[in-house]
Amino acid sequence: MSLLEQGSKAPAFKTIDQDGKPVSLSDFKGKKVVLYFYPKDDTPGCAKEACAFRDHFSKFQKLNVEVLGVSVDDEKKHKKFAEKYNLPFRLLADAEKKIVRDYGVWAKKKFMGKEYMGTNRVTYIIDEEGKIARVFAKVKPETHAEEVLQALQTL
Repeated sequence: MSLLEQGSKAPAFKTIDQDGKPVSLSDFKGKKVVLYFYPKDDTPGCAKEACAFRDHFSKFQKLNVEVLGVSVDDEKKHKKFAEKYNLPFRLLADAEKKIVRDYGVWAKKKFMGKEYMGTNRVTYIIDEEGKIARVFAKVKPETHAEEVLQALQTL
């Protein structure tokens, strides 16, 4: 896995959200974006992380920051996940695995002795010009939203 580096240009993307609406990175030019990658909808760690972003969502809004979650699940799974946890931000479908590959988060993982390919839990803050302002490669689901908010205060 080769993560993008701070200062590099964020790869453009076009996909759909949980409501089937088109989303592209260029939609957010002039605004900071928190692009957080997570392994799978409605799993314990991913639910904790999503709920933490939900619980702090008003703080992100006050900073004029867009929060976008990305996994390789499709929009139907995203919709169920978003409704179950009342998530106020968009979840981006990446069933073709293009975004996860472009952002360097699709990698070999190990679980219970088995190797498989999957999405690593990584977050990027993208600045108003479309550049990577911060990279979070080690993410604790429960406290990550607060960590991101603290970083945004310094940018």
